[in-house]
Amino acid sequence: MGDGRWRTAGRWRTAGSALVRVVVVWAVSTLTMLALAGLLPDFQLQSDDGDSVTRTALTAAWGAGAFGLLGALVWPVIVRALLLVPALVLGLLVFFLNGSLLLIALWLIPDGRGAADPETAVVVAAVMSAVASATSTGLAVRDDDAYRRRLYRLADRKRPRAVTEGPEPVPGTLFLQLDGVGHRVLRDAVADGLMPTVADWLDSSHRLTPWRTDWSSQTGASQLGILHGSNEDVPAFRWYEKETGRLMVSNRPASAVELQRRAIERTGDGGLLTVDGASRGNLFSGGADQLALVLSMAARRGRRNRSRAGYFTYFSDPANAVRTAGSFVAEAAREVVQSIRARLRKETPRVSRGGTYPFIRAFATVVERDVVVASVIGDMLAGRTAVYADLVAYDEVAHHSGPHGHDTDRVLARLDRTLALIAKVAEHAPRPYRIVLLSDHGQSPGETFEGAYGLTLRDLVRAGCGLPVPRRVRRTRSGSEARDAARDALRSALHRPVDEDGGVVPDKAGPVVLASGNLGLISFPGVPHRMTREEIERRHPALLRTLANHPGIGFLLVASAEHGSVVLGRDGAEVPVAELADEGPLAVFGRGAADAVRRTDGFPHVADIMVNSMYDPVTGTVHAFEEQIGSHGGLGGEQSRPFLLSPVDFSAPVGAGAELVGAEQVHQVLRRWLRECVGPQVPLEISPPTSDAEAFLPVEDAVAPDKNN
Repeated sequence: MGDGRWRTAGRWRTAGSALVRVVVVWAVSTLTMLALAGLLPDFQLQSDDGDSVTRTALTAAWGAGAFGLLGALVWPVIVRALLLVPALVLGLLVFFLNGSLLLIALWLIPDGRGAADPETAVVVAAVMSAVASATSTGLAVRDDDAYRRRLYRLADRKRPRAVTEGPEPVPGTLFLQLDGVGHRVLRDAVADGLMPTVADWLDSSHRLTPWRTDWSSQTGASQLGILHGSNEDVPAFRWYEKETGRLMVSNRPASAVELQRRAIERTGDGGLLTVDGASRGNLFSGGADQLALVLSMAARRGRRNRSRAGYFTYFSDPANAVRTAGSFVAEAAREVVQSIRARLRKETPRVSRGGTYPFIRAFATVVERDVVVASVIGDMLAGRTAVYADLVAYDEVAHHSGPHGHDTDRVLARLDRTLALIAKVAEHAPRPYRIVLLSDHGQSPGETFEGAYGLTLRDLVRAGCGLPVPRRVRRTRSGSEARDAARDALRSALHRPVDEDGGVVPDKAGPVVLASGNLGLISFPGVPHRMTREEIERRHPALLRTLANHPGIGFLLVASAEHGSVVLGRDGAEVPVAELADEGPLAVFGRGAADAVRRTDGFPHVADIMVNSMYDPVTGTVHAFEEQIGSHGGLGGEQSRPFLLSPVDFSAPVGAGAELVGAEQVHQVLRRWLRECVGPQVPLEISPPTSDAEAFLPVEDAVAPDKNN
């Protein structure tokens, strides 16, 4: 009986507190509207003949109330209707949609006393939404229940039932991936005071462990291995599959869903997150029930496809939409300023940062971050057992600004503040959470291959094959030498006709040349099998020699009818893969390079010629075969050394003196830690069941069970 009275009294206190907050926010919004009417000449709250102060205040109160109600009732409907609009466009539309709601609110004021130009309405709506959001948040700072309710609303969750007294709940695990942040970058950021949250964890509760990637040091290979336990036959970020003529690209939805399907078929397991898990902002699902911004889901068809569930739950709050849109514009402007500053200072190396890139950067560093973090917060407050989320801000900026410098330092500082927020929210979760911080790869700096030598890898390959190339390539030393060698070899060895531009008459299409950071892949689509060195030399006698002796190339991997497969280096260096060791052509690439190359050589879809750029161990630089001055994808330097930051409550990732190697081994470590959370993974009673979770999936149909149901 007493408990019932206590719960009733608690509900009345909650209702009263909520009513007070509504009144205060309404009053502050009214004052904001009055202030803006006095400051902006094209915004008025009075009739043409003028009104008394009381009448004007009532008009402002009416307009503020109508705007607030429209935001609460109409805004979610508008956002849901626009889910198929590209996310970048949706972010820019936020201001104009909010301004339209304000115009409607002014139209609803009796006697037509409210009016504003459309441009002014956008400004007024943005300011009022920001002020209302700040006021509401400030009132809820000391109210844990209100704070939780707000966070649940961001993630489209219902408030969970109270956990009954009894044994402490089994801890949940939160895996946060800082995309592209290498071991050295994290260590330096902590030492320089850029990441105080991570520094506190290292001092008190976590251990830092470096790990070594596979040859393909990129998110597609690493995250597939981490989440699904297998990255077999992922030779690069993009590659050509001869039997189907298909170009696989890790960050394309159709490729992502196929890679996930192959991994599940290979392992016979749904993934790391199959038990009460959530996957946020990743390329792959990991077998999770709860998905938002997961690329492998975006290939599915349906009204709610394209991985938009997370966007709706976040942007359905107009205050969030305005705040994120404002940050989006500020970040795009920041990129423009930083790019101009780099040009004025004549910083090198440097790549083009114009066109749509400022908006792409702003999306990665602001929109995706905000949506992913809101989803993670909701997952923790809903008591999810395991959550894996990817924060991509650093990786995107480092590609164009370089992995070290002022631009990336600011990104790291903002990421640390995000980690602090998540850790603070974890204190309000219905179960304790152990936070694991990790990265999928690092980044290595360096001028692009084209910037250093005046031609692309594709240009060099075509020149080495004796195929036509642009005049600018023929004027470079590398291009001229390659074409001369190809022409002489063809005339003397094959006696094949050469046209006046130096190109071979037949076979003008040439090979498929793809770039994945500083890893290049060359495939000959006209030959159904993996070509051998002997076959390539019969067709293009100068090609392998041209590539292997180029100063911007570290080594080649090619099949051989005589030796199985061989690694070719400069000055005629040649080592059969079966005898490969971390010396000879691979010496500068460090420990483990031979094993990584040997593993990739066994993939069914390895290219006819695998090309790794040079690596300077003194400067730590490589040459990317695409427009990136911070790159990853091959061997060489920091790109192959990501990190794993784990609570000391977990067992050590590897034994003393051992090394953590490959994404598949990282998967096994993370699985072990999930098992260590006091027995089997058991979802809390408050976690939504799978049938409810399917309502949040970006597809219309129910989730199809995998082979393990």
